[in-house]
Amino acid sequence: MAVPSPAADASLPAPGAGGVRQALRTEFEFELPRGFVDEAGTVHRSGAMRLATARDELVPLRDVRVRENPAYLSVVLLGRVITRLGTLAVVHDGTVENMFASDLAFLQDFYRRINAEGHTRAAVTCPHCEGAFEVELAGSRLGES
Repeated sequence: MAVPSPAADASLPAPGAGGVRQALRTEFEFELPRGFVDEAGTVHRSGAMRLATARDELVPLRDVRVRENPAYLSVVLLGRVITRLGTLAVVHDGTVENMFASDLAFLQDFYRRINAEGHTRAAVTCPHCEGAFEVELAGSRLGES
């Protein structure tokens, strides 16, 4: 009996998925609450973040800035996993370092959601009717479907 190779195994249906294999989503789009303002004054709000690897989480621990100030870890880490931000050619830790605090907090939460929880939805409660529902945090804006 032949054992399927990993390449052959990828074409087999996933167990319990009704015979349909879904591709792993590794990149997630987002929209910053305020936006990063570059040197020319251009505001960059839409971007994408990829799933983090173990290396992404380990390499920043060797960074001198992180050793001196552990709070800097998220800045270095986000600089590694943000793949796109507006029309910027490159996104790095210096970009993240110059973001508004509200955008940094958004990205930290977004990172946690896609890497730890595996989704970009948040449970919320309406302050008026107290109805509970979910909202999509990745790339949606009011009025868009």
